[in-house]
Amino acid sequence: MPGCDDTEPRLCCVLPFRAAPAEVPLLRKAATRQLADWGLLATAVEAELLVTELATNVVKHVGEGAPATLVLECRGERLRLEVHDTSSVMPLVRTPQCDEECGRGLHLLASMVVDWGAVTTTAGKAIWCEIPVAGAAACVQADRAAAVLERYRRREEGLALQGRAGRRLQQESVIELIADLLHWTAARGDDPDDIIDRAQMRYESGAA
Repeated sequence: MPGCDDTEPRLCCVLPFRAAPAEVPLLRKAATRQLADWGLLATAVEAELLVTELATNVVKHVGEGAPATLVLECRGERLRLEVHDTSSVMPLVRTPQCDEECGRGLHLLASMVVDWGAVTTTAGKAIWCEIPVAGAAACVQADRAAAVLERYRRREEGLALQGRAGRRLQQESVIELIADLLHWTAARGDDPDDIIDRAQMRYESGAA
């Protein structure tokens, strides 16, 4: 399973996959790992069900072995899931009473999400859906923390601030960053107090 790109401002992850029953659980696990990295583990159970429905839909109606892509994107207070495939045939939602399997997965999808749809693309089509992020501020906090961590990785240098006003602004920025990182840590299931203690020990030891 290829890696993810979470450097976009709105937290975006792209997961190419092949339409096959054996690939669906791998795709679910990859999606859950990504949500955990974003601090959105509380949303993972619902997201896993949707990933299963969307990926299985490709297997059934496009064909085994067909190339497809799952896109996860955190937008404010919503998580958007998109599955792109190479078929231009748009999905048909059948009535719940129909005897055919086709379309029932879309009924389940529609009952779970706040919005969904299908659009044509240059390569075929994309089916998308959106669910609320568990905790209204979770995505914003994870977004801000991820953006700062990316800047650390790239070793970007900010503008130097001068004087007392600049010093106070720097201090507030540091406090805000630490608070966001603690929210991010708690959302992943870790103990913020333990993280603070370990960071304090590392600071006092002078370790990098």
